[in-house]
Amino acid sequence: MRVNIGIDVSKDRLDCATTKGRNHQFENTSEGVTQLINWIQKPDEKIERVVLEATGRYHSLCSGLLAQSGLPVVVINPRQARDFAKALGILAKTDAVDAQVLAAFGEKLQPPLRALKDKETQAPRSPSTATSTDHWHDHR
Repeated sequence: MRVNIGIDVSKDRLDCATTKGRNHQFENTSEGVTQLINWIQKPDEKIERVVLEATGRYHSLCSGLLAQSGLPVVVINPRQARDFAKALGILAKTDAVDAQVLAAFGEKLQPPLRALKDKETQAPRSPSTATSTDHWHDHR
């Protein structure tokens, strides 16, 4: 069974949703991302994409650790997610809804996976130590 994961990233929390209807919240810390990785890896599901919005420094820890664990990570421009939600007629704006929209975005639009740059495969910084100039992904 194929599944796409959407993660709405904030400073302190990761709201996650799958295209198979599972939802969960994790702390935006190394330990929280490790728990997230364990949560999304199910033996009967093949992960096609893990979609996050570019959030400056707050998505870097999560996207870096997901990529290091071999998961197919896609970081998209927040405007793409907003436009997609509007096209679906989704006007509600909550973290849980945003995570569901990101999962649907991955499933329906299948954004291309991009190889990570060398800097992206290094140990990521936690959100509290990352700087505003930390941009790990192509944000097109």
